[in-house]
Amino acid sequence: MIVVGGEALVDLVPGEPLDSTVDGGLRALLPRMGGGPYNVALAAGRLGVPTGFLSRVSNDRFGVALVDRLHASGVDTALLQRGNEPTTLAVVALDEKGSARYTFYTEGTADRLVADPGPLPEDVTALSLGTLGMVLEPGASTYETLLRRESARGVLTVLDPNIRAALIEDPAAYRARFESWLPHVRLLKISDDDTEWLAEGADPVDAAKVWTSCGVDAVVLTRGAQGLSVITRAGEIAQVPSRRVDVVDTIGAGDTVQGALLAWLYSNGVRDVSTLDADGWRSALEFAAKAASITVSRSGAEPPTAEDMASAV
Repeated sequence: MIVVGGEALVDLVPGEPLDSTVDGGLRALLPRMGGGPYNVALAAGRLGVPTGFLSRVSNDRFGVALVDRLHASGVDTALLQRGNEPTTLAVVALDEKGSARYTFYTEGTADRLVADPGPLPEDVTALSLGTLGMVLEPGASTYETLLRRESARGVLTVLDPNIRAALIEDPAAYRARFESWLPHVRLLKISDDDTEWLAEGADPVDAAKVWTSCGVDAVVLTRGAQGLSVITRAGEIAQVPSRRVDVVDTIGAGDTVQGALLAWLYSNGVRDVSTLDADGWRSALEFAAKAASITVSRSGAEPPTAEDMASAV
């Protein structure tokens, strides 16, 4: 089983414009369930692989909807914790290219209060973490403990920092903490933009090579319209282009890549990514690029099902 840990929240996504004479040109905000790790779990679950979600989710109406959607996507919730704290909210603004910017409301919310579940079940083969779960305390320390413990027992550990700079009060401290995780991370999935933020403007491929020297087995770079590439200790060994589609928005695209990679690795029996050759990585990246292309053709984070993947050209 794959376990994904981190926040579940509600994105408030712009809808139709309101009456500008009354509301100053604001747009209606539509609730869409999300959160980076939550979307990763949905993506992997919808692709038909055994997936569980570890988090703390509110008992409010948003929380109930979040859990119902996990169940509808085939995600196991045995590790899910519940609480009466409110659900985290993220107000989304879209630019002219459909790229998303976020304003978060996180004070006292349920997901940041997740408790350590102890060692994960023996059938867990992969653990995926990232985004706000690795930033907001006290939950970040809980997930960090989990990362180190599960890595030590041989679980495939996967990280997507998915930087939300507005919530990182001390960038230097976060960068140092990120570096401390690297010996415990087998697969790092990260965007060009996040790489440049973490490496303070360094070329993404050069930064990825440094991270592999720190212990990471493979770094998958998501490069927007330029596609995906993977850097291992042998260097940049595979690249695939992005698929041409009409983009509605990019919400959940990177999360879909993460979930699809996890699903591909599980389905192909890969528990150690250092064993993959260039052809294997190319197949994995093509699968992830295809899944992401379906997500960006839809409004909000709506990862594809296995049936969607089979029917897509």
